[in-house]
Amino acid sequence: MKRSAAEIVREYGPFPGVDGVHGVTYDGQQVWFATGDKLNALDPASAKTLRSIDVAAHAGTAFDGQHLFQIVEDRIHKLDPKTGRVLATIPAPGGGGDSGLAWAEGTLWVGQYRARKIHQVDPQTGAILRTIESNRFVTGVTWVDGELWHGTWEGDESELRRVDPRTGEVLESLQLPPGVNVSGLESDGGDRFFCGGGPSGMVRTVRRPRRGSATGSASEGPVDATSK
Repeated sequence: MKRSAAEIVREYGPFPGVDGVHGVTYDGQQVWFATGDKLNALDPASAKTLRSIDVAAHAGTAFDGQHLFQIVEDRIHKLDPKTGRVLATIPAPGGGGDSGLAWAEGTLWVGQYRARKIHQVDPQTGAILRTIESNRFVTGVTWVDGELWHGTWEGDESELRRVDPRTGEVLESLQLPPGVNVSGLESDGGDRFFCGGGPSGMVRTVRRPRRGSATGSASEGPVDATSK
């Protein structure tokens, strides 16, 4: 496994009235971050919060190219990003112990925090299609260029891990400084990861290692939806 220090390239926040950042996703232009009772849209270039929608937003957030998905306790809501209206609801696989959320090639990928698992889930029914085991608490989850990455958070330590989507083997680890935690995680489809900062109330950008250093290929798994 390749280990290196995570390179934090930018920090956003803390934001007024925000006690904690949970899920994070990217719609190609805006970073959406969940703060308990709102989803907030952040312009990563200007660092300005462009708008917020009043919805329950307790954990992971994802974007499928048209709709937002949000974990709310033991459910996953499909949302209209313009209005926040709930369009559909499915059960979350962890029954309330769910953390990260990602969209890739027509399915949802859901982190189960204390169970140390990542589930691939049918977005229509909530049925679990497969499960990947981890040996760390799983926070955010994202796909980019056929690579599956997830955040970890145990005690005062967090890292970003690239894992084999078939076996769960850890292929690469980016270690955050002590006290810098990762809640939500999303790729921009390029060289940036957007990371929720949990109770710090911040969103951070971490540089993704160059693809030439990666051993995975796009044939090993889904391509991140934001690259469409």
